[in-house]
Amino acid sequence: MLRRLCALASLILLAVLASCSTPPKNLTPPPEVATTPKKEYSRPLPPGKVALERITDPAQIPDFSAGYEDKEGLLASIAQSLTFYAKPSSAHYFPYLEISRDQAVNSLRAFRDLLNSVSSGGELNRIVRERFDVYRSVGWDGSGAVLFTGYCEPIYQGAKVRTEEFRFPLYRLPEDLVKATDGTPQGRLTDNGVVPYFTRAEIDRGGALAGKNLELVWLRSPLESYICHVQGSARIQLPDGKEMKVGYAGKNGRPYASLGQALVDEGKVPADEMSLAAIKDYFAAHPDEIENYLVRNDSYVFFQENWGGPYGSIGCEVTPWHTIATDKSVFPRGALAFVVTVAPRVEVDGRITKQPYRGFALDQDTGGAIRSAGRCDLFIGTGPQAELLAGYQKAEGKLYYLFLKAGAPRS
Repeated sequence: MLRRLCALASLILLAVLASCSTPPKNLTPPPEVATTPKKEYSRPLPPGKVALERITDPAQIPDFSAGYEDKEGLLASIAQSLTFYAKPSSAHYFPYLEISRDQAVNSLRAFRDLLNSVSSGGELNRIVRERFDVYRSVGWDGSGAVLFTGYCEPIYQGAKVRTEEFRFPLYRLPEDLVKATDGTPQGRLTDNGVVPYFTRAEIDRGGALAGKNLELVWLRSPLESYICHVQGSARIQLPDGKEMKVGYAGKNGRPYASLGQALVDEGKVPADEMSLAAIKDYFAAHPDEIENYLVRNDSYVFFQENWGGPYGSIGCEVTPWHTIATDKSVFPRGALAFVVTVAPRVEVDGRITKQPYRGFALDQDTGGAIRSAGRCDLFIGTGPQAELLAGYQKAEGKLYYLFLKAGAPRS
């Protein structure tokens, strides 16, 4: 009897185990979690690939009507590019694709004359579509997607001599920095030849430039000094009431690393809240962390005192909302472009909102983080509000270039 009970118990146990190992027929397996691949806007172009492609389908050409606004600023920016083209050195950068320098010049003159003659955005759009070839940036992945960020000319307080209040320098261009003929930094000249130039950590922490009398001006905080590096220019209000303008003179040639991205990656600031204002707020609350974050960016910028400006990399003055910075190894210098993206705006109640933005700009500048066909920087202006808006500018969009069609009338 005991053996029979044990056998019965074993059968019951086997049945239970079998039922546990066989999934119910109507059980739906959990769905796979979809992962969105990260967009690599700074991805280099594939070998042999060019940054621009001419649009042949009229349906893919944007509406240029909104570019009729702020004619005065746009005309001023066109004049700056024409000044660049008048220099013999501009010939080194053409032809670009099949476009000669003469065609680039005639394109700007034709657009300037058109802008002065039309009376509405609709009329401008119609004639531009008739007379101009439109090219589109292929973007970071061939789809035309371009990331638009912003930059500005900030205004900070500082002094030409070091004080207890102003202790963080902007340096002049060192004499031992070696550049190629196109201005690209190559490294540092030593008795053993050219070696990579000092990193940010070696300069700011290690005192690599100490005692060389390269300090151009001193600022109040390391973050303000760092922001000048990122923006490439600044206005410094001195203790005697005078104002000093400083601008880009060169860099160490080391790779750029984003401060904001580091804060996002480590969970310090949410990605959807990242802005220059958020960076300032974080380090105001955690001042002991700032140095360790700043030295992660090996790229270092050197400055010179400017009169006028700020100036772009092609040597002309930049214009708010009508100058863009791109990778000059893949985009045409000084050319007429059209931006389609989303841009920040300060509302009357002080809120920052994002609104659709369309406008003409001239390609007159470049930047340390601006590499590839998938990146573009908008120059937003000078002062605190421009700095605020530039810090919020981060949106995907499309970038177009316009050149006068062969045989099209200039006027």
